[in-house]
Parts: sequence; C-alpha cells; structure tokens
Amino acid sequence: MRIRKAVFPVAGLGTRFLPATKASAKEILPVVDKPLIQYAVKEAIAAGAEEMVFITSHTKNSIMDHFDRDYELEATLEAKGKEELLKAVKDVLPPGISCVYIRQPEQMGLGHAINCALPAVGDQDFAVILADDLIAGSFQPCMAQMQRVYQEYGTSVLAVQRVPWEETYKYGIVEVEPIGPGLSEIRGIVEKPDPDKAPSNLAVVGRYILTPRIFRLLDKTQPGAGGEIQLTDAIEALMGEQTVLAYEFEGTRYDCGSKFGYLKANVEMGLQHHEIGDEFRSYLKNLTAGWDDDNDTSRTD
Repeated sequence: MRIRKAVFPVAGLGTRFLPATKASAKEILPVVDKPLIQYAVKEAIAAGAEEMVFITSHTKNSIMDHFDRDYELEATLEAKGKEELLKAVKDVLPPGISCVYIRQPEQMGLGHAINCALPAVGDQDFAVILADDLIAGSFQPCMAQMQRVYQEYGTSVLAVQRVPWEETYKYGIVEVEPIGPGLSEIRGIVEKPDPDKAPSNLAVVGRYILTPRIFRLLDKTQPGAGGEIQLTDAIEALMGEQTVLAYEFEGTRYDCGSKFGYLKANVEMGLQHHEIGDEFRSYLKNLTAGWDDDNDTSRTD
C-alpha cells in the first residue's frame, strides 16, 4: 500500500504577508533557497507520491511556473558550466512526477479546497500537505512517517502535535485513546476550542492521509467556524464510519503562515544549511553580541 497522490491546498490569499504576496503566491516565499511549496512537494515524493494535485486560484500562476521546465535557464546554466545550479533547477520536479492544477472557484475553507481535488484523486486514498506547515529536522520526513502507519493500519492518519493549552483556539484539537507509542485512535475532534473547553492539547497540523470517503462527507458538510466548510467537521463524520488515527510525528514544525514562524524557519534552517551554516552562525553571534534590548532602536514594522 502506497499513497500515490498528494493534494496541496494553495488557493489562499496570504494576507498576513502582504504586500510580499500581492503579486506572488505565499507558497513561493523562500526558506533559505527553496520556496515553501518545494519543501512540501519534496516531502510528498519522499513518501512515495507520484502525482501532485494543486488546488489553486488565478493569483497562483507562480506555483505552476515554478514546477514547469525552464529550458532557456537550463541551457544557460549548462553553457556556463554551473552544474550544481543546473542540478538544483532540474530537481525541482524529478522525472516521473506529474502535476495537476485545479482552480478553487471561491475561498470556502480547507474542506472545500480538498473537495475540489475529487476529479484528480477519484477513489484512491491520498495525502494532504499544507505548505504553511514546514516540518523538518527528523530522520525521516513527516509524511513518510505517516505512510508507515498507513501501511500498517490501512486507514486515515492525521499528524498531531502537542501545543500549549492557551493556544488550542488556533487548531483542530483531538480527543484520543492511545494504542501505541505516539499513535492513538481519535475519539473526538473540535475545531479551535477555547482552552477551557479543549479535550486535550493535541493539535492537528498540516498533514493528512485520507480515504476517498471524505469526499462524500464533505459534500454533506455545512459551513461551520468562520462560515467555511471545515475539514474537521467531515473528519468527525468519517470517524463514525472508519477508524481515524492520530500520529505524533518526529521533527520540528515551523508555522510559516505567521511572520514569526517563517523567520524562525529561515534562521534555524539557515544555520543547518551545508553552504552557509557556519558563516551564518558566526554572523548571528557577532550581531547579537552585546545587544541591549532596553536600548534597541532597530525595530521595524
């Protein structure tokens, strides 16, 4: 059993990063030297996916351009003998990997975006990866870890992470019954509960393996929190028909949908970069040496 199709909901406007995202997709924002969406696609490929399904909008052509071949650029790099850069450009989309682009006609929530993938996914189990959630720093990419769970149990799997109790209102929160180390069966799921009403502090983050039954349930799902069709509501209905598992993955998650999380990702992954890591570390040490927060006048909006 292998998940062969991965869905990437990328139709959002990226308003938290305006004006940087006015003319370009937020998923194209780079972390060090690769855009967020490329990290997500690389993770899907590492888990065995062969078809990338992008749920997009008219403002996201830059994503399509990024995964298209640029023969002029490749010829220029080859002529100048820049072999490493040429390899990096060609590796954006390895051979044997295909892309499908489906437009979401209006912004009606994550559940609606995933439902738009039905024509490409059909009756197959599939993965969903939210590029905003960059997960790194583990022995194995997050989706590959989830693929191992899926192969063993053959059912839907949601990636979860423990968050501070006071932040439960930001996430879908699950109530679980443990069945093994880092693995639980989901008994309940609530979208963005107040801390005093949250059943746990286990939050669903941007990685899912879902069965195609979810599409029929999404068709029946009424708008919920925020007036949007919530994937959480359809998953709750799915739990009445099938087992849904929660998997506590290994790795570091960066919430690149927020400015602070995005900056953290750039700093921490920059420190680990094979080309610039040492130089960047030295720069940061010199930059922060002797800083006096009380007299800091360098802050910008």
